Amino acid sequence: MLLAAQIADWQGTAVGGLTMGADPVACAALAGGARAKAFFIRKEAKHHGLQRRIEGPPLTPEDRCVVVEDVVTTGGSTLVAIEALQEAGQEICGVISVLDRLAGGGAAIEAAAGAPYRALSTIDEIYPERPDRPGG
Repeated sequence: MLLAAQIADWQGTAVGGLTMGADPVACAALAGGARAKAFFIRKEAKHHGLQRRIEGPPLTPEDRCVVVEDVVTTGGSTLVAIEALQEAGQEICGVISVLDRLAGGGAAIEAAAGAPYRALSTIDEIYPERPDRPGG
């Protein structure tokens, strides 16, 4: 429900990201009621079949894409997904992660996407007493 609500707030029409981390998150968004189509981005296009890098129902120029990720640390996987969508000419209206490990990825993602980034939870909320926590 949190995913679906955020996607609706951003007027997203497509949700997905780099396979495998984004796959269950995109599917959860649809199961939670998001009125969007799901897409999945491969690290590179296959050399057989349709040879597409972005799989799922075809995205149109009118689609407003929400990029999703399970866990963000440095943002590397999410940045790959953002780049693939930008190369395909798609609009990114926001980025959502289930968990942000607060290692700088959020700022990098927001800058690359040119769109808002939102984490549904952070490592500080999930594991506040962890031994590597600053000041801990």
